[in-house]
Amino acid sequence: MALLSRLNKGLFFESAAERHLVSCGLTKIARNFRIKGGEIDLIMRDQDALVFVEVRYRQNQQYGHAAETVNYRKQQRLIKTANVWLRQQGLSVHSTHFRFDVIAIHQDGQQIEWIKNAITQG
Repeated sequence: MALLSRLNKGLFFESAAERHLVSCGLTKIARNFRIKGGEIDLIMRDQDALVFVEVRYRQNQQYGHAAETVNYRKQQRLIKTANVWLRQQGLSVHSTHFRFDVIAIHQDGQQIEWIKNAITQG
């Protein structure tokens, strides 16, 4: 894993997260949706809910848990980006059921933790 570039690592772990979520019954809608100032790694559907997924990787927990890296600033960027995506799809923020989840990956992909509703708008 050490030979992979940062971008390739990101794509590798996003693919692992996507496979995990699909195996849990979610359907992929989009991947790597970008706007100026923000990106959403995965957009999935979980029954009647849209799920905006942030994928975080940590080789070890020496400097904290992977999910802890989704700080307030990152959360605000995710919310802004999701709002843009919803508008582009012609969906209303007020009438669309959606949530923000985090997939935390540790130990070179050997441990995947799915944190539902990890980010709340408020």
